[in-house]
Amino acid sequence: MADNDLGSLLGGLLGGGPGGASGGGDILGSLLRSLTNGQGGGGNPLGGLMDMLTKSGLADQAQSWIGTGENKPVSAEQVAQALPADTLQEVAAQTGVSSEKAADQIARHLPQAVDKLTPGGELPRSGASLEDLIRQQSL
Repeated sequence: MADNDLGSLLGGLLGGGPGGASGGGDILGSLLRSLTNGQGGGGNPLGGLMDMLTKSGLADQAQSWIGTGENKPVSAEQVAQALPADTLQEVAAQTGVSSEKAADQIARHLPQAVDKLTPGGELPRSGASLEDLIRQQSL
């Protein structure tokens, strides 16, 4: 229920309705839900994800998505190295794809999603839920 809502919201944010560009909303929804597990419901995992990417050597790419300039690409291999293996496996299982395919889809869709969730060039405050942030941007 809420899982489908998050995927649909992200899909709408990415364009193309529920699921977004070739299921991008579903894969990102699963990723963000997996990162929220253990942090309490309604949390915003975006900051944690950006920290994870930064610590994995992807600070330039992650910052480019938040900033107002061009979004730098990231590869599936970089995503796979940055995320905990169990998180990537969980996302793959939830969306019915291989871990490699999940990493590829995350690499393709994450820059655009982060860019749209940070229109002012800053990460949102942690007080708002991710669903609220998406709704604000999807008007």
